[in-house]
Amino acid sequence: MDKSLSPQSDDQPSWKYIFVCGLPRSGTSILGRNIARMENCTGFRNTGGFEDEGRFLQDVYPSEDVCGGPGRFGFDPRAHLTEASPLLTPENAAKLRAGWHAYWDNSKTIFVEKTPANLLMTRFLQAAFPNSYFVVIKRHPIPVGMAAQKWKKRVRSLYNMFEHWLHCHKLYDEDKRYLNHVYELSYEDYVGNQAEHHEKIAAFIGTRVPEPPKEDRFRTVAQWRNPSGLRVPERTMEEATGSHDRKYFDQWYRLLTNSPFKNYYRYIARKYEPSFAKYGYSLVNGFGPTGELVRRGETLDAVIGPLYCHGADASALVQRVGIRCKKYAKRQIHKMGLHRRFVPLWLFRANKTK
Repeated sequence: MDKSLSPQSDDQPSWKYIFVCGLPRSGTSILGRNIARMENCTGFRNTGGFEDEGRFLQDVYPSEDVCGGPGRFGFDPRAHLTEASPLLTPENAAKLRAGWHAYWDNSKTIFVEKTPANLLMTRFLQAAFPNSYFVVIKRHPIPVGMAAQKWKKRVRSLYNMFEHWLHCHKLYDEDKRYLNHVYELSYEDYVGNQAEHHEKIAAFIGTRVPEPPKEDRFRTVAQWRNPSGLRVPERTMEEATGSHDRKYFDQWYRLLTNSPFKNYYRYIARKYEPSFAKYGYSLVNGFGPTGELVRRGETLDAVIGPLYCHGADASALVQRVGIRCKKYAKRQIHKMGLHRRFVPLWLFRANKTK
């Protein structure tokens, strides 16, 4: 990697910066890696941070973890940055460029950075990186919300995940009026038309999709839930799949029909259906004969609905406290050196899976 070139964008007017944006679990990782495989493009690799995201390579702005993590960071004002942010100084912009160029291949001229919270930082990044391009991907709120709930330490109720999805996309919709270069797509369309979207994105950023290599090498990308990491090809485009969506849609159907708390799930389906419909998504249609079931009970929503949500919040709080207490107990036991003699192995195995 040639790191001798100056990271100052003013010295390199031909350089382009591609920021891949979208909520966690929206497909940003695979999309970002595929764009970085295009001709004359470079992305981060071997950084040691999860998914090689740029947020781990800087200390200019607070990351989404500092702002509450998945399902919550968008509600923190610190996560929504624009050109008016006091953090946007010439010194900080130069610091960001220098930090990220240390991990890009500077023999290329198109630099790709993927971090989910970019969705709320587009105007800030455009001001800090002249000649910026934004590729924004959205995904159905059910898989986004349910998949993000796997972060048990920060688990939030599903209605809060829906609120967060809507809040973040509303902020982005307001911000995109100020952006010069934006390409938008949905994960669902990407799964069904990857080659088409790759060609369009390549034209959008001024490059080409390379021919598939006859032979390829592989590297490992660090992942928070996978200690061994994800093995990905260096040059071959990765294939996105809709199988995970089907799993979450089936789970949502079961929650609406068979869960002991089905009235809560039917309530939030009624409550958020009109809002998600504006984005082309539905919490009711396409999930079997659930329409009539969901519509029942709407006359009591004003009274019972908030109680359902308070109960869901209480349940999520209990889960968070339980997980954190177990982790704290495990640290103390290790600190005292008692784990080898007195603590059953199942406690540690259970914690390792969280």
